[in-house]
Amino acid sequence: MARTGQDRVLTVPNVLTVVRLGLLPVFVWLLLGRQDRYGAGLLLAALGVTDFADGFLARRLHQESRLGKVLDPAADRLLLGTAVVAIVVDGSVPLWVALPAAVREAAVGLGVLVLLAAGARDVVEVKLVGKAGTLTLMVALPLFLAANPDGGAPWHEVARPLAWAFALVGLVLSWVAAAAYVGPARAAFAGRRGTA
Repeated sequence: MARTGQDRVLTVPNVLTVVRLGLLPVFVWLLLGRQDRYGAGLLLAALGVTDFADGFLARRLHQESRLGKVLDPAADRLLLGTAVVAIVVDGSVPLWVALPAAVREAAVGLGVLVLLAAGARDVVEVKLVGKAGTLTLMVALPLFLAANPDGGAPWHEVARPLAWAFALVGLVLSWVAAAAYVGPARAAFAGRRGTA
């Protein structure tokens, strides 16, 4: 029997999310294997754009799905977390910027896994402030790569202040979003406990 509505698996947004995940190792290889900061930064920027494209397409094509509501945020956590760690290893982003971003991604990701493992009925909806924080950080990280004078962009001097501005705004928005998820996560967990 074909799945319909929220039970669909094969949708354009879900395929786009899977492609994004599939290209993540290519980003790491470009950055750490080939030491091509500019190429890695361009790919990372493109992967960041697909994050917003899949949500837009899900709404526009009426292809929202339960799988997409779990897969997309999980892909966001994995993409941002992997990018932060790889760029720290590369030395293009300061640890004091990377650490709060990585901790936040790990905390949100762990929270989602705990809710799923506990059998929470409702998936916590992604908040606009969370999407804005992810977008801003996904702009900042490629800019940090571009700002590296050793193999970054020819316009690395312009990229540096932009990277800092986006990083600071992104960190604030990301942590505001993390705090905003606490209430809905508790409610989702309580809903699960109410049916146990």
